[in-house]
Amino acid sequence: MIIGVPKEIKNNESRVGLVPGGVMQLVKHGHKVFVETKAGAGVGVTDEDFTKAGAEILGSAQEVWSKSEMIIKVKEPIQPEYRLMKPGQILYTYLHLAPELELTKVLMEQKVSAIAYETIQLDDGSLPLLTPMSEVAGRMATQIGARYLQKDQGGKGILLSGVPGVRRAKVAIIGGGVAGTNAAQVAMGMGANVTILDINMNRLQYLDDIFGNSINTLYSNPVNLARAVREADLVIGTVLIAGAKAPKLVTREMVRSMEPNSVVVDVSIDQGGCIETIRPTSHSDPIFREENVVHYGVTNMPGAVAQTSTYALTNRTLKYALALADKGFAKAVNEDKALFKGVNVYNGKVTYKQVADDLGLPYEALKV
Repeated sequence: MIIGVPKEIKNNESRVGLVPGGVMQLVKHGHKVFVETKAGAGVGVTDEDFTKAGAEILGSAQEVWSKSEMIIKVKEPIQPEYRLMKPGQILYTYLHLAPELELTKVLMEQKVSAIAYETIQLDDGSLPLLTPMSEVAGRMATQIGARYLQKDQGGKGILLSGVPGVRRAKVAIIGGGVAGTNAAQVAMGMGANVTILDINMNRLQYLDDIFGNSINTLYSNPVNLARAVREADLVIGTVLIAGAKAPKLVTREMVRSMEPNSVVVDVSIDQGGCIETIRPTSHSDPIFREENVVHYGVTNMPGAVAQTSTYALTNRTLKYALALADKGFAKAVNEDKALFKGVNVYNGKVTYKQVADDLGLPYEALKV
């Protein structure tokens, strides 16, 4: 198979879809890999590194897209890339289609075989390709929140850990999954007073077992949630429903109840966000103020730590890339239930029910 790796062009997105080690394995399996020039520059990987691994460097994104049967990316295509896609081409990347009607329609019109990293799901319900970026984003969320609580960044002027004789900052984390757990680990490490809310009692029991008295766990109902948000200096939203638009759990009224210059960071913004007042932002313009609260809604948070994120991600994505390349699309997805669930659009149809439902589009079960 001919595989293409274009340079990411989303705002401040420096990650790359493959690293030289992955290229080397694909080439050893008999495949051809095209990499756009400087695609790896943001993570310290040169064109020469890719060439040594067996890739061929091409001078433009258009060349990479036009010559490749499968495109491996990190983030969903944005408008300048829409016209580069072609019928039957495999697109293997994060897609987050639930809030993206325009992109979904383009994938349908172009009859792209679109596989979303975030909906590849194992039998135990885990999302192996979303996990590493959830780990990164969760840990970053606390760092970012701590920064924007500083007075010079528009915040309340509070140190997460406090100091002897002065209270610690209160951090409320909505969702106790991978991102929420990692946000809590960093917040605890920084000395904050941490509360995690979730509706899964088994998960709360697990968090209570591993963290003990270092955190507070609360069942997430409207009363508990409203109180936790009102009292928090920093709210971190990490709610995830695989492939679906995130539910708006934190209402505008709850945000309004927070003290002025508090901070909210919504990790689930890729899926529309779980905070009613949030909207997508970028690394070049990351925050805005709503209800006198600082909001951070960057949709590609891990892109800011591109080197860590790229290697964490490609450690997981290569397995499925090899399967697709070695077996072809049809055989690969039919032989692997997890990969089958990753197919969001195929032959002009939306094949992931939650995406179809959220966008009001017809759903058709995948048949290849």
